[in-house]
Amino acid sequence: MRVSTASVAARAGRVNEDFTGAVPAGAVLVDGAGIPGGEATCRHGVAWYASRLGGALLALLAPGPGRDLRDLLAEAIEQVTDAHRGTCDVADPIGPSATVAMLRVSGGVLDHLVLGDCYLVLDRADGAPVVVTDPREVVISRSYVPALEAAGQGTDEYQRILGELRAHRNAPGGFWLAKDDPRAAGEAVTGSRPIPELSGAVLLSNGAARIAGELEPIGWPEVLAVLASSGPAEIIRRVRRAEARHAVRPDDATITHCTGLDEA
Repeated sequence: MRVSTASVAARAGRVNEDFTGAVPAGAVLVDGAGIPGGEATCRHGVAWYASRLGGALLALLAPGPGRDLRDLLAEAIEQVTDAHRGTCDVADPIGPSATVAMLRVSGGVLDHLVLGDCYLVLDRADGAPVVVTDPREVVISRSYVPALEAAGQGTDEYQRILGELRAHRNAPGGFWLAKDDPRAAGEAVTGSRPIPELSGAVLLSNGAARIAGELEPIGWPEVLAVLASSGPAEIIRRVRRAEARHAVRPDDATITHCTGLDEA
């Protein structure tokens, strides 16, 4: 398997809270998430959480097939939680969390997992791309936007509404992220595809995936074509250009492009 990656922080001088990496037959992308004030509950921070979780996942992927990807994610969440349980309030709702995308190639099959609003795009050799993401957080958050805008940021009402939104995290009927509870892994979106059907696979943080539709009127086939011709850095360059044109606040943007899947 051949892998090319690019990852750029939202702004110069800001810590990149994304993580990506690969082993011979697998790849992982972790998009760290934080809430203002989180440093009061965890001294390590979001970037630490994302890199520790990603590193744990790569170590668990390295031995090869045999375990469900959800089980690997659950174990990785537990490992990272245990690593700072003695120094931080790991259960506090504003502590570090992350969304996750991962894939594993073995025995002629590509297994994949997505938890939260990361993206995985499967480039099919004959047919439209298959786009895998978990829309629950976006759908639930969108329903709160009018009330948050009406309340005004920084007001008591804004904080109350924000608290209601956060109560949906890692709760039945809500949305799920990697944080302190390994049971969240059981809510991940998973699937498998025969490798002969695929010419490649791409993992994207939501900051990179916004190029397809949110910021630009282009589809995934065009994104995949640019990746094939110019690589992940070119996609992120286009994301930054579109963010500037639309006056959208930049986000960390990370892409991992996997080809040669039959060589893993």
